[in-house]
Amino acid sequence: MITDLNVSIQQLSFKNPVLTASGTFGYGIEFEYFIDINRLGGIIVKGTTGQHREGNRYPRMAETPSGMLNAVGLQNKGVDVFINDIYPKIQHYDTNIIVNVSGSSIEEYVAVAEKIDTLNQIPAIELNISCPNVKQGGMAFGTQCAAAEKVVRAVRDVYHKTLIVKLTPNVTNIAEIAQAVENGGADAVSLINTMLGMSIDAETRRPRLSTITGGLSGPAVKPVALRMVWQVYHAVKIPIIGLGGITSATDAIEFMLAGATAIEIGTANFLDPQITLKVIEGMENYCQRHHVEHIKDLTGALLIETNH
Repeated sequence: MITDLNVSIQQLSFKNPVLTASGTFGYGIEFEYFIDINRLGGIIVKGTTGQHREGNRYPRMAETPSGMLNAVGLQNKGVDVFINDIYPKIQHYDTNIIVNVSGSSIEEYVAVAEKIDTLNQIPAIELNISCPNVKQGGMAFGTQCAAAEKVVRAVRDVYHKTLIVKLTPNVTNIAEIAQAVENGGADAVSLINTMLGMSIDAETRRPRLSTITGGLSGPAVKPVALRMVWQVYHAVKIPIIGLGGITSATDAIEFMLAGATAIEIGTANFLDPQITLKVIEGMENYCQRHHVEHIKDLTGALLIETNH
């Protein structure tokens, strides 16, 4: 039996459900030596803003048990450099190239989205309203329903391709935020972004990050991410891309069972640059063992006992 690994987010088709998480895979170019980029369902490139950003000062990464903290702060050279210098080097990839769009204001989000909309080989953007590592914008838009809906609606007005919105877990009710961005015109949501955390060096009595707090990622966040994907799946009608601590095919399958249509692999790329291909093969093996003909049938297929 040959398993059909194809999944779709609205009109956008993916050859398999495995994508790379923004900020952990560069622009794909950095991983060409290790894997065939064309075998992936898609790549989500570094966060892109209107202007050049240096990011936060060092140190801005710290190891933690079962994960890592980062406070990079959306370091990038701005959307114009992406369009003129980077896009020509990656547009030949035979996979979905998705740009993670960030900003400090609604106007910046709109301006970046408008420019990306003109690129023929970029079929989607991931609107990042959930970054905990910038002082203005970022997570501020993703923690209140009204603000989230407003920024998504503004981008929807100018962006004509697939619009994915990345949600923060640093909220009381993520399902409400998901419903707000759905109302604003999002085609899909991705979750979760990093959780706010901190690390302290007891010997020096100083925080390990220059920003004191940063974004926690890796296996430690997976149970929270699974729970949130499951909650959002029961709250919205649009597709979900699940991420947060995925390090194996089993993890990826769990996210699909909880309600995800596709998944993103992030921190694990730093440990094993070939992890994405291993997960694709592992998911295919799972489907063979369980006689799953179409992998999309796993989305939301969690079996829950009900008391009669």
